Amino acid sequence: MSTPKKFDTETQWVVITGAPSSGKTSVLMELAERGCHVEHEIARNYITDLLKEGKKLEDIRADEGKLQRDILELKLHRETILHPDERIFIDRGVPDSISYYRIADLDSAEAEAKCYHFKYGTVFLFDRLPLVKDGVRAESEEVADLLDKTLEEDYKAVGYQPVRVPVLTIEERADFILQHLAGDG
Repeated sequence: MSTPKKFDTETQWVVITGAPSSGKTSVLMELAERGCHVEHEIARNYITDLLKEGKKLEDIRADEGKLQRDILELKLHRETILHPDERIFIDRGVPDSISYYRIADLDSAEAEAKCYHFKYGTVFLFDRLPLVKDGVRAESEEVADLLDKTLEEDYKAVGYQPVRVPVLTIEERADFILQHLAGDG
């Protein structure tokens, strides 16, 4: 990966990322209950919609390149409609796509090039929890371990310093994030 470039637009957005089944969704739901603006995971929603249309997970995942490009485009579209000055908690940012491209043996330069439209205010990277299969996730424990490592590498490569969120209760993780953002973390 190349040296980080300049970002087009600074934002107050907060990215919550981590390996599959790391507790992101549960903590984001807790943050939403506390009145925070939350944008849920694009990939999960997209795959769930395709499953509702009658497609099988194996068929959806058969062309991983198309799937990852579609997800990246949906993330990019979402970011164009969010207000940069509002604190918004986002489940997975654009740099997540770099990691997913790499794991799928796709050219990650395509994803990396699209990471510089918006600069996130803070990136939180959740420590791993045991993987739970749920009908949408296709990753194995080995892939989840690899994603945990590559997510940190890829966010750093495009100019972020992800803040690791340790394994705590849902409420404690939400508190950890909010305290860090308030300058107490």
